[in-house]
Amino acid sequence: MRNFLLDPTYQDAVYLFAAVLFIVGIRMLTSPETAPRGNFLSALAMLLAVGITLASGRIADFRWIALGVAVGAAIGILASQLVKMTAMPQMVALYNGLGGAASALVAVSEFLRQPGALDYFLTTVIMLSLFVGAVTLTGSLVAFAKLQELISGKPVAFPLQHPLNLVFLVAAVICGVLVVLDAEQLRLFAAVAALALVLGVLVVIPIGGADMPVVIALLNSYSGVAVSFTGFVLTNNVLIITGALVGASGLFLTNEMCKAMNRSIWNVLFGGFGLTESGAPAAGVAEIPGGGAVKPYTIEDAVTVLENSDSVIFVPGYGMAAARAQHQVRELGDALEQRGLDVKYAIHPVAGRMPGHMNVLLAEANVSYDLLKDMDEINKDFKMTDVALVIGANDVVNPAAHEDASSPIYGMPVLNAEQARTVMVLKRSMNPGFAGIENMLFYRDNTMMLFGDARSTLSKLVDSLSQD
Repeated sequence: MRNFLLDPTYQDAVYLFAAVLFIVGIRMLTSPETAPRGNFLSALAMLLAVGITLASGRIADFRWIALGVAVGAAIGILASQLVKMTAMPQMVALYNGLGGAASALVAVSEFLRQPGALDYFLTTVIMLSLFVGAVTLTGSLVAFAKLQELISGKPVAFPLQHPLNLVFLVAAVICGVLVVLDAEQLRLFAAVAALALVLGVLVVIPIGGADMPVVIALLNSYSGVAVSFTGFVLTNNVLIITGALVGASGLFLTNEMCKAMNRSIWNVLFGGFGLTESGAPAAGVAEIPGGGAVKPYTIEDAVTVLENSDSVIFVPGYGMAAARAQHQVRELGDALEQRGLDVKYAIHPVAGRMPGHMNVLLAEANVSYDLLKDMDEINKDFKMTDVALVIGANDVVNPAAHEDASSPIYGMPVLNAEQARTVMVLKRSMNPGFAGIENMLFYRDNTMMLFGDARSTLSKLVDSLSQD
């Protein structure tokens, strides 16, 4: 049996089968209903790939591997129990960074293990793995810090920022080429690592919180590219294939996120969107140019409207995640359905802080997959809906996106919540979203503002409806 496992042809066959499972698993992740099975298939593929690698006879000492498996398993179990669903974006960002770190460490290990004995190709892929992995590590850590609010989520800019980034990039390329030509240049190797680590910070700090879904998708792609380069370093086919799959799917997702905001990737990375914020009036009655005023309402007012409605579309946003109100949203949806109302959930592609953030939270609260509707599918229904119930969403329901050509978000596809007969907005205050601009929806004549914590407000609505 051992000789069979040592056969390179057999190993490659197992790697190929694992790669097919990865492809099928990723394909199944495109639907909330099939995502659990897709996740299982992907995990099984990784188990097969790791198992055949461990059984291949290339590893002389399993002690460090056993320690790493034990530590990693412990961290994974603790994370699954302690990390809340609302903190998924931070965890995804952190995992992207750890993937980049692993690739960079493998590159360092292989470079130091055989100095002076590397050919041009192997040295090149080592340098690429080091550079992309290091950029992914520090860039993901900055994204994590922004999402965790350890640092400001606003874009950070300073004079000559982009020219400085270009200088660092060119310097890293020059140092990398010199290392490829002479693999004994340890100082230049270290310089590439240092420059990449600094670049990872510099390329993410000017990106604001509103663009975090794009950043997370792009960093996920970076981590896949780094893994693919590591596969060439280790001559491991499954790493090459799976890294390429993750890299390509990450780029595809990045492109989809940019389309959802009607912006280019270059504008996201270099635009500094959100640098200028307009002042936000306090909760209450606030006037805006051209008329219109914010109109606060009570729980009793909202209950009266809901009791006299036939249809409701929930529009969740980051405020729902921040308030951890997804279970209360589901409870209100159930209460309204019991009264015979038609209930749906409108999901904007970039609502929240990572791709699919709202889907994940609502699925965790056991909201039926059939009720979750994408923007393109649900937008036509708002004009025939009695109530659009907006929970903590801001920029993704701002009608300025298609009404005000001077707005920074003009042209961005948004949910047409303003077309509903009544728009009910749950919001803590009149602070703007991450785009830093006023939401004209809040000043419409058909908009009711319910100020306060979304979780508490939703619970009060459920209690009031249950008492009737």
